[in-house]
Parts: sequence; C-alpha cells; structure tokens
Amino acid sequence: MTAAARGVAVLGATGSIGRSTLEVVRRHPGRFRVVALTARTSARALDELAVEFEPDRVVLAGEPPAGFRPRWGGEWRYGAGEVSSAATARGADVVVNGLVGVAGLEPTLAALAAGRRLALANKESLVAGGDLVLAALREGSGELLPVDSEHSAVHQCLAGRPAEEVRRIVLTASGGPFRTLPADEFAGVGRDDALAHPTWSMGAKITVDSATLANKALEVIEAHHLFGLPYDRIDVVVHPSSIVHSMVEFRDGSVLAQMGEPTMEVPILYALAHPERPAEATPPFDPVAASPLTFERPRAEAFPMLSLGIEAGREGGVMPAAYNAANEVAVAAFLEERLGFPGIAAVVEATLASVDRRPLERLEDVWETDGTARELAREQVESLAVGGRA
Repeated sequence: MTAAARGVAVLGATGSIGRSTLEVVRRHPGRFRVVALTARTSARALDELAVEFEPDRVVLAGEPPAGFRPRWGGEWRYGAGEVSSAATARGADVVVNGLVGVAGLEPTLAALAAGRRLALANKESLVAGGDLVLAALREGSGELLPVDSEHSAVHQCLAGRPAEEVRRIVLTASGGPFRTLPADEFAGVGRDDALAHPTWSMGAKITVDSATLANKALEVIEAHHLFGLPYDRIDVVVHPSSIVHSMVEFRDGSVLAQMGEPTMEVPILYALAHPERPAEATPPFDPVAASPLTFERPRAEAFPMLSLGIEAGREGGVMPAAYNAANEVAVAAFLEERLGFPGIAAVVEATLASVDRRPLERLEDVWETDGTARELAREQVESLAVGGRA
C-alpha cells in the first residue's frame, strides 16, 4: 500500500456493483484502499469482506441475524441512517454508490455535500431526486462520475466538451431477453424467463428492468440530469451484443462511440481512477470477433415502460420519483410471482395517472411521493393479481 492510495467507500458491497468494485480494488492494491463497506442485510458476507479489506468502518443497514458475532473487530454501525456516515467517512476520496432503490438518494446527497467524488451506480438518486442531487453537487463542490456503462461511455466520449456542442446522445439497450418475443406472448413470461439476461449479469430487480426497458427509461432521465440535455436530444437504440455502450453525436456531424466487452469493471475503474487510466491485464478488444454490430429501434408498443418513464421525466417534478416507486413495487410483485409480466406496466401506468403532480423542491417531496406512489401501486397489484398472474 502506498501513501497515495485513494480511499474508497463501497455502499452495497455485497451486491453486483459492490462485488465488481472490490474485484477492481483487488487488482490495484497500491492504488486504492477500502475505508468503508456497507450492506443491507448480508451480515456474514459483509464480515468476510471486512476481514479481507480491513476498512475503517462497516455499516449494516438492517438488523444483524440472531447470534451474529463478527470476526472483524473494527467499528461496526447498524441502521439505514448510518449508510450516509459511510459516504462521508474520513479518508473516503471516492464513494461508490451501488445501492438499489431510492434508499441510495440520501447517501448520494451526503457524499456530494461533503465534497467527495461520487461514483454513482444508483440510478434512483438522479431519477427521484435529480434537482436535489445537482444542487448538492454545486454547493458541496463534489464530483459526480457515472458508473452505468452507458453514462460512463457518454462521459468518456464528451471528454469535457460543453453541452452546446452536442447534437444528441444515443444510449444503447441490449433489448433484454424478450427483444424479439411477440407482445401477445408476454402473458406467458415467467420470473426465470425475465432473469435470463442475454449479455449482462446483474441483480434481479435491474435484470427485470432491462427486460421491460424500464432500465433504459431510468437511464434517459439520468442522462438528462448528468449531461444537461433536453429529452428530445437523448435517443435510445437496441444493440443486442452490448459492445457499443453509447454514442455522442456532435453538432458538426462527428459521432464518437465507446466500445468494449460488457463488463461493469471497466466503468468502475474509470470512475475510481479518473483522469488516469490504469493498465488492466485484459485481452485486447477484437473488433472482428465482436462483429457484426447491429442496431434496432426499440419496440415502444411492446415495451410501454420505456415511454412511460421518459414521459415522467419530461413532466419533471415528483413524477420520476413516482415512476420509480411504482416500478419497484410492480417488479417486486412480479419476482414474487404475484403479478404477470404485462402487469408491471399496467401497475405503473395506473399509478402515474393517480399521483399528484407537483414540483420537487425538498427531500420530503421525494419521500412523500415515494410513499404515496407505493401505496397506489400496491392497490393496483392487488386489483390485477389473479392466481399469481395479471
């Protein structure tokens, strides 16, 4: 370990982003040092990571299991409110927010207010609280680097160029496991079908979001906030092989794309080390083996979650938070096999039609809308669910 090692706090250390982040750290032990780790409920897995990485602080957001006695003897903190303490821990130069859901918003705000570099994989932070996040970024003089492969690609292509020089950005979507499935067969789709993603290995909720294209709607809203572009200058195309992660078209007609094999470790390393590009012992990219690169228009009529989310983003205010909350409830019901696949969009659409439109001015607006939308969505799930299907 060198004195110049960059301190890293990993929020959601036992999830897919957290595990990938720690793999990157393992390969660069002299460059990065883990100073804080958090998990929601995986106490024993978190303890194993603490023994390995010896952070200064460990946070378990939930209750520890009965009889749990950690092997790691350092500082343990418990409770969801303590996750933000990890985001502002002493020595945390970079905070990787790999949390899932709107619970990631407060740690995002805390990290930026404290002037830290935030490597953001938690979509919901910008979706539900975009204006609040940007205000914290300005006021705290922190730094925000996206970890999502699509937004990382845009960041790399922009290379600091101003938004006025950009004609549009193009986010790519794999299309998920049902890219070519006729819409009239969606009613027969089951949990395992939706979790069989063709190119990416992700958590269950994000994988279902990819199957419905809700994930891409969330990314469009994120891109709007991250890059300061209006929605009519953010496009989505389906790219099944996931080699081209995104493209930027400049006003002079030049188009830059960032490419590579689908792995989250590349954008994570970019966010941790920026502006440096440390060497990685990865095989050289083979464009011939990756060929052909094909692109399609998304089937908007078959995947209504895409247009529902983008329209919520256009409306602004609390509507993206409502979309996110309703989607989380619907996806959870689908994963529990209480709701059919088409029911996800039906629940979200009905919820958005019922929620109160209002500006987003404070954090309480997010929580109030989130709670209301969840309750409305639960009512819709109950009304739609019949024998485990909708």
